Amino acid sequence: MSPAARLLGFSGLLPPLALLGLALVRPDDGWRMLAFAYAGLIFSFLGGMWWGFAVRRPAAAQAPLLVAAVVPSLVAFGLLGVGLMLLDLRWPLVLLGVAILLTLPVDRHLATTGDAPKGWMALRVPLSLGLGLLTIAMGVV
Repeated sequence: MSPAARLLGFSGLLPPLALLGLALVRPDDGWRMLAFAYAGLIFSFLGGMWWGFAVRRPAAAQAPLLVAAVVPSLVAFGLLGVGLMLLDLRWPLVLLGVAILLTLPVDRHLATTGDAPKGWMALRVPLSLGLGLLTIAMGVV
């Protein structure tokens, strides 16, 4: 991965890190809402990346990855609905963080099959671990 990809990728951890810091200093449910929105957005973005990888495959080999690609958006949407019905985003944040961590096997598969670019896992592992754990932490504080 290029230095720009690494720099911009890791800068994506700054919003959840800042929100966690704010939540520790001045607890407010608004920080949780922002953290959920950000993590859900990034989770959906990752699904969009998988969609892009899928459509580069021959048509007969696209379906499994296309299905996997829509799951992040559906999971984020479902967890947001649960959180709104419960009027509490703590558990949905924890589950969203776990879901983000569970993207790593899909990313590993994409790297192994050559669908993902060289260096994909060197970027995806720390970013998924970082966002997943920060999202879980927001659900716990």
